[in-house]
Amino acid sequence: MKLPRCIAARLARQHGPIHGLTTPYSQLAAASLCARRRLPQKITVAYSSWWSGRKYATAVSATELQFGQPVHETHPHILKAGEITPGITAQEYHDRRAKLALSLPDGAVAVLAAAELKYRSGPVFFPFRQESNFLYLTGFSEPEAMVVIQKTGPRHGDYTFHLLCRPKDPQAEQWSGPWSGLQAAQDVFNADVAGDISNVESILPPLVKGATWIYTDIEMNKAGHPTDFANLVRRANSTVGVQRLQPLVNRLRAIKSSAEIANMRKAGQISGRVISDAMRRDWKTEKELETFLNYQFTVSGCDGPAYVPVVAGGPRGCGIHYVQNNAMLDRDDMVLVDAGGEYGAYITDISRTWPLSGRFSPAQRDLYLAVLKVQRSVVSLCRESSGMTLDRLHRITEDGLRDQLTQLGFDMSGNALQILFPHHVGHYVGLDVHDVPGYGRHHPLKSGHCVTVEPGVYVPKDERWPKHFRGMAVRIEDSVCVDDDSPFILTTEAVKEVEDIEALRD
Repeated sequence: MKLPRCIAARLARQHGPIHGLTTPYSQLAAASLCARRRLPQKITVAYSSWWSGRKYATAVSATELQFGQPVHETHPHILKAGEITPGITAQEYHDRRAKLALSLPDGAVAVLAAAELKYRSGPVFFPFRQESNFLYLTGFSEPEAMVVIQKTGPRHGDYTFHLLCRPKDPQAEQWSGPWSGLQAAQDVFNADVAGDISNVESILPPLVKGATWIYTDIEMNKAGHPTDFANLVRRANSTVGVQRLQPLVNRLRAIKSSAEIANMRKAGQISGRVISDAMRRDWKTEKELETFLNYQFTVSGCDGPAYVPVVAGGPRGCGIHYVQNNAMLDRDDMVLVDAGGEYGAYITDISRTWPLSGRFSPAQRDLYLAVLKVQRSVVSLCRESSGMTLDRLHRITEDGLRDQLTQLGFDMSGNALQILFPHHVGHYVGLDVHDVPGYGRHHPLKSGHCVTVEPGVYVPKDERWPKHFRGMAVRIEDSVCVDDDSPFILTTEAVKEVEDIEALRD
């Protein structure tokens, strides 16, 4: 007996399982998918009703199966019921795809490719990191995969989600570790249709044949020649227009949901506490401090470091992205640390500068306070009611630093500010350290935007500058979520007031 999914699901909810229902996934998964589309407000209930007892065609308990990433049944210490990735539910991933589909023209499709596994040397590979837009829309964190989202109507939720990935292969998985397979593509990741990625040349053409537009960031040309993907698309639909997908996804990713903000707050809280703890201790080398930070981010609850940290003692802090981190530290110097952890793929970005001795010298204190005053002022403007943009905040930062440094005896004529403060005051943060690439800093800040505020002063060893400041570098950075009338500082546990830093050694 073969019933339409929604009818079968309705009967299942009313009368229990329908024996003989033949679908490519479990009956309860079908009920959940139906509920997602027709009754999205009940998706959490639908998921919780089958999540803990999900069944597969193998009739093996989900707790005994292996997947390419954590799921609640196998990793309840990482994921709550209903979550695809830490803090982000299946409902939220559905809503993201629905919003993207709603923004597409009628009849359009969006096509995304998973990231490739990167190799360090020979057969030695880096840990896999999914392409951010792919991750944002699916939560699926494996290579060798493709997503096609077809717009099917004018309403929220009118789309078909195709996920092409690797089928289960016990022999290959014995070497590489488990991956999720086609059944999980539907049961776990809610694909309407799952396909074998090795058959992409036969699966993709029918999906794009009747498309009015294709939105994708997959390369269409390389070195002046069409790519294999471009040829595949053109053979199926020679006249279809192709547009970049990233601008559409950027508009969705730029404004963070409450769940995303919670993940970033957790990363910021943990990372801030670790950095404050580092300020309490004596350090002899940059590498020792770097190792402490990366280890503590991980054991304290983050997934690990969000990026390669800057640990720069003394004049090495004048290198904006100094990451060699292999020099000895001098107790008479300050150390500039730019580091943060990642939680559920969401990052935090923090910079702090402190005296290695535990006490600021008069000159160190003066330069540090000059930067801190400006940073506090600019953070206070990270609210929608201020009407600011990141570019406007940068100009305010420049004015503030110019005034503070003039008071300290700096000659700020000519190109002085460009030398002393050569970078922008902020950028967007989220799944990426520099989030939503291509989304300009000219956009008015709205509630849900998450940004950094990071003024800095880097004084070269040059006679042009006051002698007692030469070779000093100070950067103070917080990750901040814009709210309606006040900033929500995500990294407040990383102390930055002079009195608080010095009190850590008392």
